Amino acid sequence: MALNRYALLAAAGMIALSVAPGYAYEGGVDVRTKPGALIGASAGVPPPGIYMFDQVFTYQANLTGPGVNTALGGNTHVGVQAAVDVQGFLFVPGWTFLGATYDAVVVQPFVMQSVGSPVNAQAAGMFNTYIVPGELAWQNIANTGLAVKIGLGIYVPDGTTTGVFGTGNVGNPFWTFQPEVIVSYLKDGWNLSAAIYEEINTRNTVSNYRSGDILHADFTATKTIGKWTIGPVAYYYGQVSDDSCSGPSCAYATGILGNVQRYNIWAVGGLVGYNFGPAAVSVWATQEVSANAHGAPAVAGADPSLVPQGLTVFGTLSYRLWGPDEETAAPAKMFHK
Repeated sequence: MALNRYALLAAAGMIALSVAPGYAYEGGVDVRTKPGALIGASAGVPPPGIYMFDQVFTYQANLTGPGVNTALGGNTHVGVQAAVDVQGFLFVPGWTFLGATYDAVVVQPFVMQSVGSPVNAQAAGMFNTYIVPGELAWQNIANTGLAVKIGLGIYVPDGTTTGVFGTGNVGNPFWTFQPEVIVSYLKDGWNLSAAIYEEINTRNTVSNYRSGDILHADFTATKTIGKWTIGPVAYYYGQVSDDSCSGPSCAYATGILGNVQRYNIWAVGGLVGYNFGPAAVSVWATQEVSANAHGAPAVAGADPSLVPQGLTVFGTLSYRLWGPDEETAAPAKMFHK
């Protein structure tokens, strides 16, 4: 059975970029969920069953911000690259609660990332597992085509970690909680959706550093005609609270000094998708058109804040593994004389 064309799976692709040379890992742009990960998703839910999705994306960027003139000495061509593969499952048991449809998600990402000279940092491994124990979706409210989904995602600190502070690879030695709300208009082939979600981190269990909260907003405006889906997309993400690390339990002598504390990044692009029936494919690409950052005063008195600004190409293949309507009927009993 084909996937609901309005319900591209609400999965999360991940990337963790530490891009502040000479400072603590946690002080860089360190996001758990890839900005734009919910582009193409909606508040819709497919029919009961177990679904799988495979996601891959590449991110190619350069560093920007006031640190280009301070920390990087005017070098505007320090590259940031990432390649990510994500395997995930969506469970739709057919349960309802308060008029909403329930579903759950489990996602396992694998990450390769690097920052060019003069930073010269590379890492590869398993990222923290992402679990959504429950989402609730109210669909076609009052026959208007409006739908609302709420949920809570959790990043489990089980990724690949190395280094003195546990931040030398792509995994993170702390938990991240990600509440989400998606509002959609799903009617006549339209998917007009806004997905708002925020990363709330606990403290690093080794360094006692706590990265600030990251707010995400992903926007989709697509139209499905026959088997094709096409339309513009956009995303925003930014840090909305300061990092913290102070007192005798902080492993960094300078605390948060010199680390980026606020940044805002906007991207625009487009999506194209095709529904093959047993599986659906979508690809979107975005260019980050605006990026700014600032931080606490650096030890040297100049702001070294850096953020990446670049291009993302993101592909998703989603398909149904099992559904209750696909169970083989019991064979008819044969009678013999």
